[in-house]
Amino acid sequence: MRRFVVALGGLACATVALASPAAAYEIDPLTRQPLSDVLTVRVRPQNVLPTANAALPADIPGTPGSAADPLASAVPQMTAIPRETVAYSGPYAPGTIVVSTTERRLYLVQPGGEALRYGVGVGRPGFTWGGNQTVTMKREWPDWRPPAEMLRRRPDLPRYMKGGIENPLGARAMYLGNTIYRIHGSNEPETIGTAVSSGCIRMTNEDVTDLYSRVKVGARVVVQR
Repeated sequence: MRRFVVALGGLACATVALASPAAAYEIDPLTRQPLSDVLTVRVRPQNVLPTANAALPADIPGTPGSAADPLASAVPQMTAIPRETVAYSGPYAPGTIVVSTTERRLYLVQPGGEALRYGVGVGRPGFTWGGNQTVTMKREWPDWRPPAEMLRRRPDLPRYMKGGIENPLGARAMYLGNTIYRIHGSNEPETIGTAVSSGCIRMTNEDVTDLYSRVKVGARVVVQR
């Protein structure tokens, strides 16, 4: 099977899959200086079926999703941090997404003084941000095109990667305003609850698919630092 070269880093807010171990330095978007931490790039062979939360089998582009499909029994949907309904007394209206980067949790405000709470991965030091945005676009199994700035630093990356199991944006993506940031899925649930992204809000594929089904284009998104 053809190997795609995918990397953690830059502004793609992506998870890593490389043919061999490597490391890449990032640039602080504010100071334009190299960050001291190294992004470690891990290997995941593409001819090995994922075993946890890699995708939603019946929904994968190009797969039949039947009971006979080997992927259907290979991907139990494990959640890094359980999704739950919690009490909510904040100022935001139902339908608002509130991201607490310090808690590493995302809240979808519900009627009746409640919210759905999800675990998320957030931007690592040098890539944190806050403010108000709206969901301007939603995509299922989104394609990935690394931005020009990232390609200048990492010319080894693919210029385009079709949506699917190995795509670092995961099963769903919700695009925030005219920014480079997204709320998107991930094939590595162990990163949820950590600060590892390049500014995007990362969720398990299971959770991002649930959130995607509840959120409309135009929804308000509040990111709190």
